[in-house]
Amino acid sequence: MKPKESLEEKYERLSSYEKEAMENGLSFCAGIDEAGRGPLAGPVVAAACILDFDSPPILGLDDSKKLSEKKRLLLFEQIISTARAFSIIRVEADIIDDINILEATKRAMRQCVSELPVTPSLLLIDAVNLKGVSIPVKAIIKGDANSNSIAAASILAKVTRDKIMTDYEKTYPGYGFSKHKGYGTKAHYEAIDALGFSPIHRRTFLKKYLL
Repeated sequence: MKPKESLEEKYERLSSYEKEAMENGLSFCAGIDEAGRGPLAGPVVAAACILDFDSPPILGLDDSKKLSEKKRLLLFEQIISTARAFSIIRVEADIIDDINILEATKRAMRQCVSELPVTPSLLLIDAVNLKGVSIPVKAIIKGDANSNSIAAASILAKVTRDKIMTDYEKTYPGYGFSKHKGYGTKAHYEAIDALGFSPIHRRTFLKKYLL
């Protein structure tokens, strides 16, 4: 039976794209990912992150959806305290309705890149065709599970968006945003039936209610 991969071994494996880039003379790679493309309410949040590979490794990086909330929060603090640079951008529901969720996601990603305090030499992205940036882009299928930089960005985006939705629970009580984070759960649909739309609902995701 194959021995279980240690956290150190996993970190090394998930550094392959970044190491290849550095071996080819590219100084900084920025990982980019998003959270919140599927929910019925709230913003889509994108993050860009340039890890500092001269610092001690952040062990346990992975696709944010595979991690517990407690682990995500711990890694979030490690990332923001040790990363060479990062940026986090949100695009609200009304913009999503205006330009569609894919274009809203790309807008958030492009803005993340432009707001990084350090200019990366390469963008590593989780299989999104991101045009409109002057920096070379490498799209990686399941990138958040195969690149430490993308995994770090996914954690930054997920933790930030979860906090936004938890805060919205106070502004728009009764919808359960702190629990389902805007996703289409049975309880969320029941709340919409009872309360109607809130200002942060995505109308284009709820067309059946507009018929």
